[in-house]
Amino acid sequence: MKKKISVSTALFGLAMFSQAAIAAGSLNVVCSAEQSWCDLMTTEFEKQTGIDVAMVRKSTGETLAQVRAESENPKTDIWWGGTGDPHLIAASEGLTQPSGVDTSDLLGWAVNMSNISEGRTVGIYAGALGIAYNSELIKEKNLEAPACWKDLTDVSYAGEIQVANPNSSGTAYTELATFVQLFGEEEAISLLTEIGKNVNQYTKSGSAPSKAAARGETSISIGFMHDMVKLASSGFPLEIVAPCEGTGYEVGAVSIIEGAKNLESAKKWVEFSLDPAVQSRSVEVKAFQVPSNSKATVAPESPGLSSIKLIDYDFATYGSSETRQRLLARWDTDVKNAEKN
Repeated sequence: MKKKISVSTALFGLAMFSQAAIAAGSLNVVCSAEQSWCDLMTTEFEKQTGIDVAMVRKSTGETLAQVRAESENPKTDIWWGGTGDPHLIAASEGLTQPSGVDTSDLLGWAVNMSNISEGRTVGIYAGALGIAYNSELIKEKNLEAPACWKDLTDVSYAGEIQVANPNSSGTAYTELATFVQLFGEEEAISLLTEIGKNVNQYTKSGSAPSKAAARGETSISIGFMHDMVKLASSGFPLEIVAPCEGTGYEVGAVSIIEGAKNLESAKKWVEFSLDPAVQSRSVEVKAFQVPSNSKATVAPESPGLSSIKLIDYDFATYGSSETRQRLLARWDTDVKNAEKN
């Protein structure tokens, strides 16, 4: 009899545990920010909500490809982080859905993302594109420090520059779109081709080139300035440059996938990611992007967007599938395959 009571009690407890797990819910997240930030978000969301999160980290280009491939049977509920252009493309293709989130406390550039996408994506942070160089290598190799985008075409930088591939990296696509908006398409492709002759590697990840520069594996990198600040603040000999001609910027975004199987949990994630207290915690993992909630705390190390010569980045145009496909095709043909000097 004692054994029967024990088994019954155990089964009852298991049933109660299962019901609690179902009540709490689950969530499948693809994160396109740095791994440490992805981990912080996941851990804190689980702690606050009791919802079990399965999270993987992928670049924006990879994620967009995955969301497209899984459109008939989505395995992802939330896409968090990464440059906003691919999020806008996903929205325009009907791959994401409106979250219904309140945007009244968000900064203008974050609300703009929501307006462009009819609520299918919303801005969570912003960061400017720039150049970084390893001050020790520049001195050792007797190179002039770059100050402008056009400086990177100089033959003295042959084999010294690293940047990501825009097919996989939102960072690099932002660079491509920035050049087109700054110089016009033909001159932009010509400049990127000349710079390409000095590139030693096109990486998959947008943050990888600056990490390589920090470690002394390349002299110069192109990427987002907040990633460079993170490395410099950790003691690496990186100097950060806001290019003299002006520069573009990203608006990182969060989107709910159309057909998400855990919709209520997904909506909670969006609300969570826009909470000022949550956004203010990014500094704990040295994520120095500017948060989108006007009530969030901006880290003193974050590059001040108001002090940088930013272009009026056209997110609607360069976040469209047609523009992206055309520019990537030109990059593949003219830039990636450019002959080295």
